[in-house]
Amino acid sequence: MRSPFFKNHLELKAKMVDFHGWEMPLQYSGIIDEHKNVRESVGLFDVSHMGRFKIKGEAESQIQHLITNDISKIGDKQSIYSPMCNENGGIIDDVIVNRINSNEFVIVVNSSNIKKDLSWITKNVKSCEIQNVTDDYALLALQGPKAENVLKDAGVEQIENLKTFYLLEAKLYDIDCIISRTGYTGEDGFELFFDSKQVQVWEKLLETGTKYGIKPIGLGARDTLRLEAGLMLYGNDIDETITPLEAPLKWTVKFETEFIGKAALEQKKVERKIRGFEIIEAKRVARKDNKIYDEGKEIGIVTSGSFSPTLGKPIGYCFVPVEYSLEREIKIDIGGKFYDSKLTSTRFYKR
Repeated sequence: MRSPFFKNHLELKAKMVDFHGWEMPLQYSGIIDEHKNVRESVGLFDVSHMGRFKIKGEAESQIQHLITNDISKIGDKQSIYSPMCNENGGIIDDVIVNRINSNEFVIVVNSSNIKKDLSWITKNVKSCEIQNVTDDYALLALQGPKAENVLKDAGVEQIENLKTFYLLEAKLYDIDCIISRTGYTGEDGFELFFDSKQVQVWEKLLETGTKYGIKPIGLGARDTLRLEAGLMLYGNDIDETITPLEAPLKWTVKFETEFIGKAALEQKKVERKIRGFEIIEAKRVARKDNKIYDEGKEIGIVTSGSFSPTLGKPIGYCFVPVEYSLEREIKIDIGGKFYDSKLTSTRFYKR
């Protein structure tokens, strides 16, 4: 599958890779360069591979049944982040629910889970119109401290008044656009939904953002940015065998609501937790499934790992027994060699 901006990526000489069946850009100028550009100025991401489902009808109570967070806390033109669990409390996906109004919602899901999620939502949301609009709407992310400046210069009125996790229906280059102040980088930023035929928006944003040093950003830097910011990646850090209570997502579980998996989570004895880690002194990067040791005993496993361009050291996430506190020293087996490391918070960077 290809996003509406596939030709744009080729023209920019992006290195293209297969990502869950989508041909997507891994990098353009280089992962570290792109990463730093987002932290320091602004970057433009093609995230059209993410799934988008529109639900029309009296769906609020049914969507509440799907998600662990409390949808009653948001009003019209607001968004909420939440896991969506199975009956055992395992995470089917982590999603963003956008409430356009009381009878229209747009749910954004991970690209790897589009078919699975659509089936699950259709099964559990009755008497509503459910549309897979992934191909109908393009999705771009504009992220970084200068992102607001770019949209101001693009003529988006009132953008400076848009709060985090709020939506704005606006004109972007005379094109109808839904703009949400959300992202996956740890920086201020926006996600832009518009007609997928309007591919000129990509080039226009790059042109408008030239004075702010804008650059196109690939999947490689998207991963290092989210890792520094403490954000989970489905398929690595969370999946259907992992509950939100074991991941750093307990804050999204509102037991005062009714949702699928609630009973299992109420009875769950949490024996392992995702912690952050940093490798001490060495520059060797740990990867998913590398094993964690303490005093010669295997105690856990790496879920994500990378070199942090901001911190200048290898970092990552791992599962360890819940009693293992921050700053605890561990060893990570990378290629048969043990590297001294220590446990940390999963939040390595905060703007």
